[in-house]
Amino acid sequence: MTSAAAGEFRPHRVAVLALDGILPFELGIPHRIFGRPRDARGRHLYEVVTCSVRPPGTVETDADFAVQIAHGPETLATADTVIVPASYELGPLYDEGRLTDELAAALARVRPGTRLASICTGAYVLAAAGYLDGRPATTHWADAERFQRMFPKVEVDADVLFIDDGDVLTSAGVAAGIDLCLHMVRRDFGTAVANEVARRTVVPPHRDGGQAQYIHRPVPDPQVATTTAARAWALGRLHEPIQLRDLAEQEAMSVRTFTRRFREEVGISPGQWLTQQRVERARHLLESTDLSMDQVARDSGFNTAQSMRQHLQAALGVTPTAYRRAFRTGGAERQDRAGTRR
Repeated sequence: MTSAAAGEFRPHRVAVLALDGILPFELGIPHRIFGRPRDARGRHLYEVVTCSVRPPGTVETDADFAVQIAHGPETLATADTVIVPASYELGPLYDEGRLTDELAAALARVRPGTRLASICTGAYVLAAAGYLDGRPATTHWADAERFQRMFPKVEVDADVLFIDDGDVLTSAGVAAGIDLCLHMVRRDFGTAVANEVARRTVVPPHRDGGQAQYIHRPVPDPQVATTTAARAWALGRLHEPIQLRDLAEQEAMSVRTFTRRFREEVGISPGQWLTQQRVERARHLLESTDLSMDQVARDSGFNTAQSMRQHLQAALGVTPTAYRRAFRTGGAERQDRAGTRR
């Protein structure tokens, strides 16, 4: 963040809280995603720091190795965003829904207004601290029912990848943590920056938070036809009218078979997927071009500016005009300042 008086550059500081029993994969997600983005001058837009609830030292993982953490809980007081990954040794948190004294003291250092996020069962930490009371939240689908019983004040949604409730965000398990972190990069610095991170990480640039967590057959049988070619075909024609039968024809399937197979592979209906892709196209055009609203709508496949407005309002909570203004007036400033979004 830049000091208005001195014009000093400071990247957005992300503190990752490593608890005993931490899952190494989830612990590494924030470093992989937030460690990539840079501004036009090559400066890191984020600074990622891992800390413990104790003084610097060893933290046990759920694997056959431990990790050495160089920072203690005082790091939380300097963070713009705090992320709590999953742990398999939550103790009283998991059994009774309460913080240990050590963890409570660490969280007390977090400054008011700091953005908070959890990956998988890290949501237990946020819930026990009261951050999720009266808010929508998610966690791993296998833990959702128990989580709801433990924290009845939380509005648990087990059917989504992640939930963005402004200054508090929660995600489902494992790979959904990647989706959440990419979403935060997109929210902070725009689609182009997030897409570049996704390309370097070799993951899909965007899976909508409302996409289903649990897909019964996520990996199709290699002997069974998939819908991959139809999706690639559609992505090259988002500006054109696309009917369900058009997609099915690309795979030589009946509409019924194609729809079932698509849901098995993607987790949502073809229509929902098309809308998501068109929203992403509109976002990119609004951020990166001076095209009129009517032209952006046509190029995105919404046909009319009114239709685009309705879909962006539903997906993002803002109008196309407000979205463009945020990334045109604030976007350049973000790239240069790497300021905190709260």
